[in-house]
Amino acid sequence: MTEAVVNIPHKIRVLIADDHRLFAQALEAILATDDRLVVAGHAADGAEAVELALELDPEVILMDIAMPVMDGFQATRQIRKQRPNACVLMLTGSNARSDVDRARGAGAAGYVTKDRIAAELIDAILEVVSR
Repeated sequence: MTEAVVNIPHKIRVLIADDHRLFAQALEAILATDDRLVVAGHAADGAEAVELALELDPEVILMDIAMPVMDGFQATRQIRKQRPNACVLMLTGSNARSDVDRARGAGAAGYVTKDRIAAELIDAILEVVSR
């Protein structure tokens, strides 16, 4: 993936929604390498992701697919219903076509597999924000 060129006068606010604390911390460390990005909050399940997305109004939500209480697909649908301009990037360990299709069907702006996070996450965020 080539680096997206985005000229944004403010930092892009990102909500991290992942139930694995260590993985969420790794995501935050990746985001901290880019001065254009700032972590607005963390959610440990899908219901909390919906609540924080509405409360914090981030530009981008990094959404794990498999979470307790409410999965990432359901959470994405609810967020997009109430915040149609929200950019949700789905994160998962699977690259199954069915997951990609379900993510798109839920309203996700993009999809990154966890094995490609370090290489692709920042570019994916910049790409969905620039659309």
